[in-house]
Amino acid sequence: MDAFVQPLYELADFDAIIRQLKKPGIVQVSGCLDSQKAHFTNGLLREFPFRLIVAENDLKAKAFYEDFRLYDPEVLYYPARDLIFYQADIHGNLLTRQRIQVLRALLEREEVTIVTSIDSCLDCLVPLAVWKEKVIKIRNDSEIDLDRMKRHLVELGYEWAAQVEVPGQFSIRGGIMDVFSLTEDNPWRIELWGDEVDSIRSFDAESQRSIENLEEITIYPATEVVLDKETIRQGIKAIEKEAQKSQKKFRDEMKTEEGARVRQIAAELKDQLEEMEHIAGAESFVRYFYKKTESLLEYLPENTLVVIDEPNRLTEHAKTTEEEFRESMIHRLEKGYLLPGQMEVIRNHQEVVHRFHQMHTLSLSTMEPRGNAWNFTMEMQLTVKSVNPYNNSFEMLVKDLLRWKKSGYRMLLLSPSRTRAARLAKDLQDQELSAFYSEDPEELIQPGQIKVTWGRVSRGFEYPMVKYVVISETDIFGKEKKKKRKKSQYSGKQIQSFSELSVGDFVVHENHGLGVYRGIEKMEVDGVVKDYIKIEYAGKSNLYILATQLDVLQKYAGSDAAKTPKLNKLGGQEWKKTKTKVRGAVKNTAKDLVALYAARQQEAGFRYGPDTVWQREFEEMFPFEETEDQLQAIEAAKQDMESPKIMDRLICGDVGYGKTEIAIRVAFKAIQEGKQVVYLVPTTILAQQHYNTFVQRMKDFPVRVDLLCRFRTASQQKKTIGDLGKGLVDILIGTHRVLSKDVQFKDLGLLIIDEEQRFGVTHKEKIKQMKQNIDVLTLTATPIPRTLHMSLIGIRDMSVLEEAPQDRTPIQTYVMEYNDEMIREAISRELARGGQVYYVYNRVNNIEEITNQIRKLVPEASVAFAHGQMSERELEKIMYGFINGEIDVLVSTTIIETGLDISNANTMIIHDADQMGLSQLYQLRGRVGRSNRTAYAFLMYRRNKMLKEIAEKRLHAIREFTELGSGIKIAMRDLELRGAGNLLGAEQHGHMEAVGYDLYCKMLNEAVQEAKGIEVQEDFETTIDLQINAYIPEKYIPNEYQKLDVYKRIAAIESREEMEDMAEELTDRFGDIPKKVEKLLEVAALKAQAHQLYVTAVEQKGEVYTFIMYEKAKVHPERIPKLIEDFRGELTFKADGTQPCFIYEKKRRNLKEKQTDALEITKNVLNGLKGLIGGEKSGIIDPLSK
Repeated sequence: MDAFVQPLYELADFDAIIRQLKKPGIVQVSGCLDSQKAHFTNGLLREFPFRLIVAENDLKAKAFYEDFRLYDPEVLYYPARDLIFYQADIHGNLLTRQRIQVLRALLEREEVTIVTSIDSCLDCLVPLAVWKEKVIKIRNDSEIDLDRMKRHLVELGYEWAAQVEVPGQFSIRGGIMDVFSLTEDNPWRIELWGDEVDSIRSFDAESQRSIENLEEITIYPATEVVLDKETIRQGIKAIEKEAQKSQKKFRDEMKTEEGARVRQIAAELKDQLEEMEHIAGAESFVRYFYKKTESLLEYLPENTLVVIDEPNRLTEHAKTTEEEFRESMIHRLEKGYLLPGQMEVIRNHQEVVHRFHQMHTLSLSTMEPRGNAWNFTMEMQLTVKSVNPYNNSFEMLVKDLLRWKKSGYRMLLLSPSRTRAARLAKDLQDQELSAFYSEDPEELIQPGQIKVTWGRVSRGFEYPMVKYVVISETDIFGKEKKKKRKKSQYSGKQIQSFSELSVGDFVVHENHGLGVYRGIEKMEVDGVVKDYIKIEYAGKSNLYILATQLDVLQKYAGSDAAKTPKLNKLGGQEWKKTKTKVRGAVKNTAKDLVALYAARQQEAGFRYGPDTVWQREFEEMFPFEETEDQLQAIEAAKQDMESPKIMDRLICGDVGYGKTEIAIRVAFKAIQEGKQVVYLVPTTILAQQHYNTFVQRMKDFPVRVDLLCRFRTASQQKKTIGDLGKGLVDILIGTHRVLSKDVQFKDLGLLIIDEEQRFGVTHKEKIKQMKQNIDVLTLTATPIPRTLHMSLIGIRDMSVLEEAPQDRTPIQTYVMEYNDEMIREAISRELARGGQVYYVYNRVNNIEEITNQIRKLVPEASVAFAHGQMSERELEKIMYGFINGEIDVLVSTTIIETGLDISNANTMIIHDADQMGLSQLYQLRGRVGRSNRTAYAFLMYRRNKMLKEIAEKRLHAIREFTELGSGIKIAMRDLELRGAGNLLGAEQHGHMEAVGYDLYCKMLNEAVQEAKGIEVQEDFETTIDLQINAYIPEKYIPNEYQKLDVYKRIAAIESREEMEDMAEELTDRFGDIPKKVEKLLEVAALKAQAHQLYVTAVEQKGEVYTFIMYEKAKVHPERIPKLIEDFRGELTFKADGTQPCFIYEKKRRNLKEKQTDALEITKNVLNGLKGLIGGEKSGIIDPLSK
């Protein structure tokens, strides 16, 4: 028994409650407080293995869940379904994942605690027994029939994919099956030998490499409504029957349009079901497939303890939910958007209440429940007090603790961080209190003792009757810190994939320029089959490259996707010219960068001292847990300040990744040494927002923050400027107004610039002058590309924030066709929970009409519109109104994608989403969900007679993007180009367009090395053309994307180790390596070795092998005669042409002697050539010497 539970058993009626709970019926306990409810519930757990805690709504349930994790870290949260938006074509599968985790726990675990809201008790669910039958168990000696398995997985709601990347997908290639179950963190790979399972292992979805071997796995369905052939057949019958009935009814009422709609819905459903597709929103048709459904309460075994939180509110909420649902459904029924059976997906709330009476139920409430919906078998009153908040006053806390100690209380203090808990215990010991720190829950507390341990509850409470008090850190220090989730296990390298190269894409070949990719073709040359990549150039001329030479190809990426680039001619001069031109420009950029850096290095800046106590105290008050990246960036910035050099650091991170907090901490450090800080932002609104943030964070410290922008009156501005000169203002936040002549600082130490790229040229010049000898911190949200980042390391100090902060609930994304009902529903729901809505409509000419239309739909909301053609003042007024919550719905063009942070706007509706680019959608979607409430994004499209196929593809793309998967990849690409442009200045932009982004980065890297004085070896290309069959057969990797990716990576192999690693990966992902692929790998390794030895080409014609050397090769010519001698006349050296070469011809003594293997010969000759290099003079290290 632990220190939490022990005191409860001393309560007068506690045993009686337990005895009573063993019988069915409801026991009512009143007088409970929020956090204490979880504590009390926990006391009863040991008597019941299964427990269900039901709260009024999702928010309350989440709070209960958070509190309960202290006592049972294994507790599960079961979210309610979104009843109203069933219709969506596509849902994010986050909710389904959480719900299926719970079903899994019910089937697997001996004991489990579930926290949920009353809404989820209303759902009609597929009977658990049916669901249980569908679960697939595979051991490493099972037998599997792949075709049957495929059907089975589709029935379970899994979706086929070429490569498994997100939960709910599976893929089968050859004898390997990959499945990503919704309940797992990593997908599984099952390898077969014939029909028998050979091995099962988990693998990493990003790198596709195996992690560990497993004995057995259990695959749970990926949907709650599992459908097999028979169920579907009966379901279709029922649906058709019902549809005919409704249609007749509409016809009789002369409603033809509605009639047609119903018919269409039924027909589409039938199509989808017959093709065995997983239908979106299948939950809403559950009544057609299963006559008898169950509710969550029936899923639970007999001996379950049900805890209901505030019974009266529960019934009220359930009633409202039910009415709201019926209401909205009736609307849709009348319009023919629904079939009558879809009304029956939730139960009557009275049924649920009735069910509570038959179970072992404990009801907790603050006041005694009135009314007659409930009859209790036993009622009892508790005395519980809440702890007064101490608002950072340690003295008051000590005073109270001493008072309690006198009365013989047992005291328990909780702190969410172990180090802080230990520190707190020590501080209390210094105050003559008997406090001890312990992590052992079993360690009991004696009267008058204080136990400090780690954990969190939202508020403290005391039981005066048994003299027991629990105090949380929140009570002592105010607003709590958020707990940090552990960083996801994954941190491998991204696959440098051929980012989805599809036929028709533009590619850049380093020697021939820009062409169009036309696919992989197998060709036979001299009786040898190989894969070639076909590229078409201007004038329809084609270039065929060996698939092993893929590393000279890059996908062309310019920043303007709409503009099609001009193709180069094969063999023409223009590509050479372009390259030379760009190379020149790049050289200049690199020189400037290096020179600028050197100049800054020489000047000495102000040296700050190490962190003070204040600084630490200030940082502890940050209400969130910092991410790893954030901590590193802060650390780096502080080191810059403490060193004699001038800080010039760039911090890149997506919107909302905590850049501002870094700025705040750095600013605070500067102020302590009496320096002033200026924070420069591009727009008035951002200035206002940052000002609020700064004031909020610094309110407990003697720091004066002031604002200079248009929202301030002239007299206010004048006062600010005056005080600034006297040194009374510590931090000044403002727009470019702070760059004016009249703004003079007393002692400016730090300049912080937000989104530098958005200032004009004149402002930039002024910033440059200001920058000369003060520390500068620049923040930007346009991601700086990795590749570019690498080449600038050591020139510009950069910190990149890539890890998303905690507590961002993922955004529920729905894709659906436009209808007014849905929009009304979505808006009124968001307003009901006190939030605001963005409505994105991208045409300025009739944005007003749309606004009026929305006003009609939702008369109670205040709706305003904003677009880029308004004057800046107007725009600001509206945005300001929206931030301050005076406007409920903002209809706007995509201008909101730039940097506004409004945590109260949690629903976004995007009109005609199919017309927007993915990166735009991704940016927009990032505007909602800035708080810990669930955010919704509705992507609406018009159902016109669009070609089915295109529409499908588009939606599918958006669907993947729902999971924040590939959407980001595309968006990042797009943004990176913009970021690169900003970082290097506009004139570089054109050059980047000209040669494509990747090649540009390669050139820049070389130029920077050169400018720094590191000798760059001129690069040459090595080709190997041997007469052997070396390619990837169709059967081994059928999918073209994957095949290209593998070719590209084989082409990039640079050493034996890399080759072995690649072989391992191929075996892992695609099964045993065929001979032809083995040869391919061997050729790649030889090619790497040849490159190391300055060989530019190895060619085989019959039995003659030619090794062409690079003309600037660093070899010892005096060693050549010895080499030729070693080969006993089979090797000759020619140096008469432009390129020196070695020629090898095998002498056969008689005709019977069989040919030696081409690979062997090449290897031998290369090993011989190794002797020419080496020694002191050549100075080349050979990484390939095995």
